[in-house]
Amino acid sequence: MNSRILNTLEYEQVKQMMMPYLVTAQGQEELAALEPVADETVIRQWLDETLDALKVQRLRGGIPIPKIENIRPHMKRIEIGADLNGHELAQVTRVLTTTSEVNRFIDDLVEGELEFARLYDWAKQLTHLPELTRRLKIAIDEDGRVTDDASDALRQIRSQIRRSEQSIRETLDGLIRGNQARYLSDAIVTMRNERYVIPVKHEYRSMFGGVVHDQSASGQTLFIEPKQIVELNNRLRQHQIAEKNEITRILSELSAALVPARKEIIHNAFVIGKFDFMNAKARFAKAIKGVVPAINAQNYVVFKQARHPLIAMEKVVANDIVIGKDYQAIVITGPNTGGKTITLKTLGLLQLMGQSGLPLPVAQESQMGIFKEVFADIGDEQSIEQNLSTFSSHMTNIVNILSKADENSLVLFDELGAGTDPQEGAALAIAILDEMGARSTYVMATTHYPELKVYGYNRPGTINASMEFDVDTLSPTYRLLIGVPGRSNAFEISSRLGLSPFIIESAKQIIDGESQDLNEMIADLENRRKMAETEYLELRQSLEEAEKIQADLKIAHREFYEEREKELAKGRKEANAMIEAAKEEAEKIIADIRHMQLLGSQSKVKEHQLIDAKQKLANLSHPEDHLQKNKVLQKAKAAKKLKVGDDVMVTSFGQRGELLKKVGDHQWQVQLGILKMTISEEEIEPLAPAKETSHRVVATVRSSQEAHVDAQLDLRGKRYEEALAEVDQYIDSALLANYPQVTIVHGKGTGVLRQGIVEYLKNHRNVKSFAFAPANQGGNGATIVTFK
Repeated sequence: MNSRILNTLEYEQVKQMMMPYLVTAQGQEELAALEPVADETVIRQWLDETLDALKVQRLRGGIPIPKIENIRPHMKRIEIGADLNGHELAQVTRVLTTTSEVNRFIDDLVEGELEFARLYDWAKQLTHLPELTRRLKIAIDEDGRVTDDASDALRQIRSQIRRSEQSIRETLDGLIRGNQARYLSDAIVTMRNERYVIPVKHEYRSMFGGVVHDQSASGQTLFIEPKQIVELNNRLRQHQIAEKNEITRILSELSAALVPARKEIIHNAFVIGKFDFMNAKARFAKAIKGVVPAINAQNYVVFKQARHPLIAMEKVVANDIVIGKDYQAIVITGPNTGGKTITLKTLGLLQLMGQSGLPLPVAQESQMGIFKEVFADIGDEQSIEQNLSTFSSHMTNIVNILSKADENSLVLFDELGAGTDPQEGAALAIAILDEMGARSTYVMATTHYPELKVYGYNRPGTINASMEFDVDTLSPTYRLLIGVPGRSNAFEISSRLGLSPFIIESAKQIIDGESQDLNEMIADLENRRKMAETEYLELRQSLEEAEKIQADLKIAHREFYEEREKELAKGRKEANAMIEAAKEEAEKIIADIRHMQLLGSQSKVKEHQLIDAKQKLANLSHPEDHLQKNKVLQKAKAAKKLKVGDDVMVTSFGQRGELLKKVGDHQWQVQLGILKMTISEEEIEPLAPAKETSHRVVATVRSSQEAHVDAQLDLRGKRYEEALAEVDQYIDSALLANYPQVTIVHGKGTGVLRQGIVEYLKNHRNVKSFAFAPANQGGNGATIVTFK
């Protein structure tokens, strides 16, 4: 790509925007060397890397890369046998530890089964050197200081240094805090010539003896090494020299250890720089709200809602820029300061960024082409040194472009043909555009010439465009209008600024009819476009609202069925649990009854009744198979429909009745034959109204039963089991006959039969109360039973 276009479209400024997002020297070098290319394979790889970086940024916050300096000079030094200092070794160590951290990070991505186009390929090029990394981390800290763990000798020497320093300080502390403190200028311990000294007043210099190492600017204070610590300072100095020699040895040894892995370390730094550059592209994309465009196979350019990256986001106006499919040349007309030049630069700069693998400030589903060259003739190219006029400078540049442009080129002309006679300039502009069209070159050109408006209509593969201008506010909107030529708006602007209508009308008479017709045509096109745009926006809004409602309904529909299935499953589970509990209780009762029979109890239960009861309980453990017989559901349904006057079935009595009134939250007064009883809703099932004939039949049956059921049952002389069975049958018959109370004569005897009947009545759910008869009616030889 020619360097002139990079300067014209301010490509370097875009690169400078990315610089703050880089943290490694290698990444900065990567950015500095970046230029657009025309190799589709390379461009796809770069764009894939950007996509990978955006994915990592979104999922994990980016690849973990710390700040890393350039280590190539260090590697060259050890190659020729030089030793690195602690700071340089720390920088190399940071490369090795970063390599380990990135490897672990990549392994985590692999375990997460995340797919990437290029990330894993770069990661495979990293060489992990665990032993060398561990050795360097132990010996050198992040600031480049050699640690005590670098060698046993160094640890011992530093221990001796600390002991020597402690002895010196303890001795000096005794001097500055004792009786001799009055001879000092200040009670402190300081250093001169790498030896511990104390500040002594000049007149007392002989009080401490030792060596004078320095004096104050006034000469009133001498910094003296007292004779008591001269030998201690000498010993400390020896230890310090030993420490320095040991550190030199350690650094030399570590530098030599790096030599065999020199190439691998340099390449690791290069790969880390690649990752850093990928991170920077992802962060840059976030800053400009950019996306990665697709490469169009037909070399069409479709930049949706394209924005110039160097204009602040709160100020820039986004435009759809499309070229290549239906037309290869766009002619933009209209007044100055409307945004024509910015539109040219936006197209060219975004194309250069795309061919550099960078994210673009465009909307999703945007597409880019690939051009071998991008040319531009933009701005005032007048050369003072060559003494060329503006027109000559432009034409020199255009001649150069014409000598190189072909079907794989994108050419941007700003004010094509300007700077000379309008008629000749317009003719040249048309001829140049025709030549570009003959070569199938992609062209975007701006112009003021009205002749080019007609050109845009007549030439195939060419379309007019303009920058919208708001006549009401007398200001441009910077919106690109494809298919609509621009007009000067001079008459409208002059009228709003107060120019006489007479003068404006005279001006209209002066211009030729064709120009007037053209302006009227453009005005009509603009009005039609605005109407169509308004209708489109309204329809679009309605469509979006409908789609949103549909999406909400789908979600609600799905959630409803999911919740319903959850509730049904929950209900089945709870019902089964209740049934299982009932089964266990029933089996326990049955087992107790059988046990009583085996013990020879006087009660007797038939075996087939036990089997039938157990079978019914077992059937209840699968309510999903008997939904139609589910009494709980039927009762719940009936509770919602009960009303006064309904015919109902009282399940506890097996009798048909009529609802009279509701006497509680869940209780009704029911007419059962001649009795009025309060019944719970759980024992009531609604029935269809009975026909007249049915009433007569029931009445007949009931009177028949009443005729054969006596109000008194005499059990005297009967065996215990037989008597209890007869009591059970008699109570049922009495309930069917709607008797409010009955008398059971059991005699006094031994009291066994009487006690059995009492136990039976206690457990009968339809018995309201019972008591022995009065003395004149049998006393405790008979029991009077009252029903509910």
